[in-house]
Amino acid sequence: MELRELRTAAAAVNSGELGGICIGSSAEGGVQRMPTKADLFMEQLNATNAKKVALLLVLGFVLYHGLLNWNYGSDSCQWLLSKGRFKGDNEWQPYGCMMHKYTYIDTRRCLRYFAFFNYTNNFVFIGDQSVRLLYQRFVEQLQLPRSNEYDNNGSTSSNGIHFEDKKLGMLAQYIHAEEVSPALIDRLYQLEMEKKRSSVYVLGLTYSQLLAGNVTEELLHQYSVNLTLLVAPIHRLVAQASRVLWKLAERVDEEKLPASWKLVLNEDIDRLNNVARNVFRYTDASVWESAWHIANGLLDTAVEGHRLSAHGQRLEVQLLWNMYCNDQMNYNDGTCCSSAEPHTSLQIVAYALFGVCIVLVCGMCLRRWLLYLRGNTLYAPLQQHHQQQQQQQQADSHLRGATSHHRDPSHCLTVLISDYGTPLVALSLLGLILAYFYLCDRTNFFMKENKYYSEFSFWIPVAYVFALGLFFTEESGFTKVLNRHQTDELRGWILLVVLIYYMTGAQRVLPIHMHIKLLISGYFFLTGYTHFTDIWQTGGCGSMFVRFFQEMFRLNFLCVLLCFCMNRPYQFYYFVPLLSFWVCVIYFVLSLPPRITTASVDAYPLHYLYLVCKCIGCLGVITVLFMSEVFFERIFVTRPWKALFVTTDDDIHEWWYQWKLDRYTVTFGMIYAACFHIAQKYSIFDDNNHGNLFSRRTSISVTLLALLGVGIYTSFSFLCRNVQNCEEIHSYILFIPIISYVVLRNISGILRTRYSTFFAWFGRISLELFVCQYHIWLAADRHGVLVLLPGFPTLNMIITSFIFVCASHEVHRLTQILLPYAVPNDWRLVMRNLVIFLIVLVPVARSDGMF
Repeated sequence: MELRELRTAAAAVNSGELGGICIGSSAEGGVQRMPTKADLFMEQLNATNAKKVALLLVLGFVLYHGLLNWNYGSDSCQWLLSKGRFKGDNEWQPYGCMMHKYTYIDTRRCLRYFAFFNYTNNFVFIGDQSVRLLYQRFVEQLQLPRSNEYDNNGSTSSNGIHFEDKKLGMLAQYIHAEEVSPALIDRLYQLEMEKKRSSVYVLGLTYSQLLAGNVTEELLHQYSVNLTLLVAPIHRLVAQASRVLWKLAERVDEEKLPASWKLVLNEDIDRLNNVARNVFRYTDASVWESAWHIANGLLDTAVEGHRLSAHGQRLEVQLLWNMYCNDQMNYNDGTCCSSAEPHTSLQIVAYALFGVCIVLVCGMCLRRWLLYLRGNTLYAPLQQHHQQQQQQQQADSHLRGATSHHRDPSHCLTVLISDYGTPLVALSLLGLILAYFYLCDRTNFFMKENKYYSEFSFWIPVAYVFALGLFFTEESGFTKVLNRHQTDELRGWILLVVLIYYMTGAQRVLPIHMHIKLLISGYFFLTGYTHFTDIWQTGGCGSMFVRFFQEMFRLNFLCVLLCFCMNRPYQFYYFVPLLSFWVCVIYFVLSLPPRITTASVDAYPLHYLYLVCKCIGCLGVITVLFMSEVFFERIFVTRPWKALFVTTDDDIHEWWYQWKLDRYTVTFGMIYAACFHIAQKYSIFDDNNHGNLFSRRTSISVTLLALLGVGIYTSFSFLCRNVQNCEEIHSYILFIPIISYVVLRNISGILRTRYSTFFAWFGRISLELFVCQYHIWLAADRHGVLVLLPGFPTLNMIITSFIFVCASHEVHRLTQILLPYAVPNDWRLVMRNLVIFLIVLVPVARSDGMF
């Protein structure tokens, strides 16, 4: 609508606002200011419209990648061998897929796997000196000896051109060839007659007089004819399930070439490579373009200007191993040449149920649409109708006279959603979101790339996030220490920093790793504090039983759905099991009689002693579990709850590691909450106003102590050299920097009564952010990065982050909608729903071996 139309309409009805925007008026009710375009634009900046934009982006990228897969195929092996780029750390990033870095152990494991199924691991390198260098580097990966005698592994070598490991069923050989000759063609036919399955052939040659220069058209024609002679034997080799790679000639650094190479020009090399591309374009051989890109990218490090550096050779060897092993080894960070994970029966059933919900919603929508078109009146619930009036009344009233004879089709959709039950619509939307999850992380439809860490890539986003957080600050309506605004803010910035940490792969830097562990511990500390505070202040008014299950539903709803739909164990999302476990501990300890509250300690001072006994008992049980890993495992691997604590490999060590790292954190949070509220009760400090907590002199002393506490942990993280020792000490001292932060955040009245709305907004959806990152922000189970826009890493990160945040917010909203239906306020209905859930869970548990 044009602005002049709005002004005309507003003048006619003398309205003071438009679409919820107050546009002002004089004290006497005179002329009112009309909304500007900026006002109208700011009105549209909200979560609902952001989700609409995110939906359009998703649909657009689905179409874009669908066209890419249609035109170029979805074979990630072709991507591995054709394109890529160098990242800031001079490591190679294949186009659209992730490359695993194979070690000596990984390589031998792969070869042993093929040998177990009676495959011969046969690698043949044919070509000039550059191919021989590649062959030598390839053999070094296996650490095979350079002698003619058998070693302890059963390996032999002969003149550096033949390597064999009988235990691994592995054979590698190099065949020297400067140009295509009858002898070379005969040798290829001989190799074909050996009929060795799972073979890889790497060919790369030009012609014998390359150093003489003078590449004429006649020579190029003859080169093309010679390469054509290789097509038939290559076709027969590929027919035996072998892979044939043509390695292009590498460019040279003309300024660094020795005298014998001075006549070699890059222009001539490019012409020869173009001939090879034309010959092998429509054959079964794969032109190994990525090796050429690697050599070209490292041209300035070439030895004598024409030999690829050792680093480049290692990268090319890694490409070979990724091509050969990834599909069988299934490394999480190696998606190149890896097939998509097969779906399970449980996934089919889960998505089928969501599909039924979607079909029902669509069917009801169609029926109501037809009824509406026939003139039937549709009714909306009173609350929903009131919300619609608040959002649309002012914007539509000035046009009512001109449009009263039109029936708004969107109204019937709104009525449908509210009239036919929000749960069904919520489940339908969840089904669509989870389908996007599956498309991103369980298929090869979208691309994935390896993480990349640098000081710049980590600290710049952190600084940018904190700049935004400081910019969006406002006055809080609370003056209490760790009020609701503060706890949301704290959860928000903790999760944002943790997400950046996972995005950039910064775990390799020990100080950063330890500070991230501290932030996660802070989240658990806050969990202990908030739940204790809630029960201490309210006395558990209402049913603690119902409140417990409401909290468990909020924590686990999305996680359980993802376990079903993404075929991952519960322990895979380690943060949720840990939170759920400690919430169970908190409610169990605090619900034990006598139930201790601020009112009970006034009536019965002995409750202070009971509270101390509860905390000591909790710490004692945790210590006993920690002191005996065998006892710990015996408890947590007991059926039927074993499946909640083991990984896909039936291993409980991941749960043991995560549990012991924060074993005391939640209890520390409860103890701090108890001490804080007791001190507050006896007026040791006053947080009921906007002033400082203590006097000026005391505030300075406490601030210095808090700064010292933060500095101690930071110094410890830099001085500690061993991860295991750092994490063990961390478990005992983590409360020092956490409490120090709380003191620094609240000791000043100015800081205590302001908060960041930016961080608080993210804090309210922090749990969904942590869980959703596994599949729609990161990729390959958080080992890589999702790529929607290839070739533009920064812009891709912005787009995927926007979609990820919108999806997390929508999941949070849908969870809140479903909560009262899943966990009603009546404990009897809660028991009924729990029994139904357990009955549904029985067949799933039996298939997973829980019984």
